[in-house]
Amino acid sequence: MSNDTGDSSGQPQTRVALVTGAGSGIGRACAKKLYRHGYRVVLAGRRAAPLDALADEARGEGHDALAVPCDVADAASVDALFNTVRSRYGRLDVLFNNAGRNAPAVDIDELSIDDWRSVVDTNLTGVFLCTRAAFALMKTQSPRGGRIINNGSISAHAPRPFSIAYTATKHAITGLTKSVSLDGRRYDIACGQIDIGNAATEMAERMARGVPQANGEIAVEPLMDVEHVADAVLQMAQLPLATNVQFMTIMATKMPFVGRG
Repeated sequence: MSNDTGDSSGQPQTRVALVTGAGSGIGRACAKKLYRHGYRVVLAGRRAAPLDALADEARGEGHDALAVPCDVADAASVDALFNTVRSRYGRLDVLFNNAGRNAPAVDIDELSIDDWRSVVDTNLTGVFLCTRAAFALMKTQSPRGGRIINNGSISAHAPRPFSIAYTATKHAITGLTKSVSLDGRRYDIACGQIDIGNAATEMAERMARGVPQANGEIAVEPLMDVEHVADAVLQMAQLPLATNVQFMTIMATKMPFVGRG
């Protein structure tokens, strides 16, 4: 458990952050940004190997990082994750709900129920389970409170073709963010959402090859450096709890979003 005395805002001098989906892409970039700025970072994800490799890299640089394999769609797995956080650090200051998945790009009548449920279980129920556990810890810890950052998506505003499961869950995340932001006020828990468009990660490689557009064409889309996303998440995380970024959209400047459709 941390013995930090705290700073003038009442928050610990060395804060604890938990990043889900930390083994690759946006999660990995954000986890690295956080521990390189002094956070003790818990790295959560389904695959142990990339988490362990990132934790080793962090410790090699002199940072505190803990790899905890977790399936956010499984309630028992999430409970075990937060029990580990509680026993290791005694508190949690930042949760970045980043883990997510997509479904095959097909017409709605061709999307299987299993694929639908898999996306909903990870992208929505998983965020609920992690938020629920973080909320319980943040409202009882001392100093009280914390910050929850949800990875929304451009799809929280406008869908891509053939993305009904992903888009539905990301729209739902916006409602979850608003509800947690409201319900967390009395416990000094801030909740915000970052909507990310076309960050250059393994998942976005297809954008550089060409993806379907609303008019039926296939077009290559510009990408942005994922480090800029990590900078944005860090900015949200470092704010005092009296200040909140409710919604932030960060995107490749020339991606076809504002005029999509």
